[in-house]
Amino acid sequence: MQDLSKSQKARIAIRTFKILADSMTLQGSYKPSGRIGEKLSEALKQLSPEIYGSMSDNRVVELQGLEYVFDRMPKGIERCTRLTLTAQEDFHDTSFAKIIPLKRRRVSYAVSEKEYCFVITTGKSEIYDILTHITFLNIEAWKIYRQVCSRTEGVSSEWTELERVVSIEESLVGEELEQAIWNLSIILGRTYKETREAYEHFEKNKQESNSNSGLFSIIYGIGNRVIEEQTSKKNELVVFFTPSLHEMIDHQTHAALWAGALKSALFRLHLEDRPIHVVSANMHSMRNLLYGPGTLVDSGEPVPDDLYAMVRAVRDKEQDVEKYAAKHGFTFQADESGSTIDVHIMDLWQLDQHHLHPSLKMNYHFLQETKPLLIVIDYAFGTQAFDIMDELLNPESRHGVNKSLDIKSISVMGKAGVLPGKKGDIMLATAHVMEGTADNYIVDNELSSADFDETVTVYTGPMVTVLGTSLQNRDVLERFHSSAWQAVGLEMEGGHYQRAISGAIIQGHIPAKMKTRYAYYASDNPLMSGQTLASGPMGDEGIVPTYMISKVILEKIANYDTPAKEC
Repeated sequence: MQDLSKSQKARIAIRTFKILADSMTLQGSYKPSGRIGEKLSEALKQLSPEIYGSMSDNRVVELQGLEYVFDRMPKGIERCTRLTLTAQEDFHDTSFAKIIPLKRRRVSYAVSEKEYCFVITTGKSEIYDILTHITFLNIEAWKIYRQVCSRTEGVSSEWTELERVVSIEESLVGEELEQAIWNLSIILGRTYKETREAYEHFEKNKQESNSNSGLFSIIYGIGNRVIEEQTSKKNELVVFFTPSLHEMIDHQTHAALWAGALKSALFRLHLEDRPIHVVSANMHSMRNLLYGPGTLVDSGEPVPDDLYAMVRAVRDKEQDVEKYAAKHGFTFQADESGSTIDVHIMDLWQLDQHHLHPSLKMNYHFLQETKPLLIVIDYAFGTQAFDIMDELLNPESRHGVNKSLDIKSISVMGKAGVLPGKKGDIMLATAHVMEGTADNYIVDNELSSADFDETVTVYTGPMVTVLGTSLQNRDVLERFHSSAWQAVGLEMEGGHYQRAISGAIIQGHIPAKMKTRYAYYASDNPLMSGQTLASGPMGDEGIVPTYMISKVILEKIANYDTPAKEC
């Protein structure tokens, strides 16, 4: 039998994880420490995702991976023994606490101290993401258990001391804190410095946003759960999937509500017949570029000549920017569908010519003649991108007549992992390669490297649309980059957007020559040590690439309008 390469083994592991995850939603439940849970753990260990670092090393607990997961899971998850994933649940008139993690638009409710319910509204990618995190936490929990319960006399003295520290209500300081961190480092198999850095990360987020329980409580919680499992099967962690979750998958229920609300808003504002440019982006860059200078003028502040200095000047003036923008054709459409995707509707016809930044090259006369509409939709999550774009491009039935929106262009500005470069670089897609399938989509991208300033490195080539950021393996990514694919980056939504666009072209909802633009700024490099997503956010260094892409897209939209040719 021919030996498989590392990348082939990793691809099998990804496929195995996906098949198991899909089957469990049909089965209705599973135990992370049970037979199926062990299969998930084996697949994740075989895959050894970059974001989980030393997860596969049984000698040490993976701290950066813990930081990443707990920033994206609800506070108190370490205490839970019962987790439910559902698609429809109305908790508005209950006493259950709604919990939203620090760095993920994920809604869950604390039914009790040990039972949480996740309300899934964004599709399969959300399910894979949650199950990946649960599997990772279970792997780390068993490491802790084996470290502290491997002795014949029972639990170790370090565990007893941690239990005492967790029971103390007051915060530890000075020598007592240092001793507690040292003791914890022995349990974790980590150095004092590594443990101290992790403690400070959790403590910072605990103090600033109350988003976690602190490192001591987290380690005790996940370790104690496994210890209690050994005393009684009643204490085993069980994950449940409700029938409503199965019914929701691939049916676009929330996406249909989202698109319907957006189209209704356009009709209410009498904007449904305008030429429309759709942009998938964050909720600040387009708004700040168009309305930031006017906001500064209105408040009596100077407008910096440098575009990025202007952006920094309005970063903390969100309410002022939106107040000014509302006077000039800006409408904020808050999501009420459960899709967690807000929308900005910007009537470019109402822009104040005298309050546009001089470095933003926009043809004001063209805007007055054609009255284009800019619709900026917040970031989707994985497969959700197909759902919302498919619903948006479908004709709307009004008074018995099907009417399609006049979509002139669709632009996607996303965050992505770069393969040949570093954080802050820009990637332009020539195609989207769907990981784990034979689906590939050629992109007729209107953007080129010549559109961007020479101060930023731009890579052009295929982008890999991945199953999830938590399931990425160095060998698989290296193969996509160094083989004939020559992929320049990985992302989660572009291929799903393009799938919806291709479907809409086939169905005749949009013209085949409609303009598309795909540009990504590098938030990480999963092949470079210290530059994975687990190493932390970009911070201020992300301003230039983000706003440079936004500026280029705006200038493409606001300077010409070549009629699209019919198929």
